[in-house]
Amino acid sequence: MVRRYDPAVPVPSAALERILDAGLRVPSAGFTQGVSLLVLEGADVERYWTVTTDPTAEPDRWLAGMRTAPVLVLVWTAPDAYLDRYARPDKGWTDRDPDRWTAPYWHVDAGMSVLAMLYAAVDEGLGACFFGAPPDRIATVRSTYVVPTDQELVGVVSLGAPAESRPRSRRERRSPDESIHRGLWRATSHPVS
Repeated sequence: MVRRYDPAVPVPSAALERILDAGLRVPSAGFTQGVSLLVLEGADVERYWTVTTDPTAEPDRWLAGMRTAPVLVLVWTAPDAYLDRYARPDKGWTDRDPDRWTAPYWHVDAGMSVLAMLYAAVDEGLGACFFGAPPDRIATVRSTYVVPTDQELVGVVSLGAPAESRPRSRRERRSPDESIHRGLWRATSHPVS
């Protein structure tokens, strides 16, 4: 995850198109294809930061770095499209009950789209970061960019040329032994409550 970009280096349009294509060529529950991408460049990027942050506050380090991204991709999903799709005769459900889902696959599909874009950005020699939008500002984002009300904002992918080499995380990565369980769940340093 890159959190500071070189604003003098634009994202090549061909690279951006390949990244966006990767984000839409992912598995989709019921082939619903309910994920949509809103691409912001130029003045639209600054408008995003204007409507999602306090313009009177001094930006913290994270925000100052993220504001240098030349491209933002807002990832939207349409829950009703999935509920409608699974109420069709070929799926066997006769209702649109979201409780049938072990996880909301509209979010799962959006996550797959994000991951594909992150990988594609690396393949293009670019940096990227996925982050959430402030929940209390989503209505403003929706109205600013004229997004239909059936769309739910999952998060944002920033794209650009990294400004610096990637700093090492302050946290160590968990070992595979802590995360992979075979046959039975093994006790780890993280107790189950």
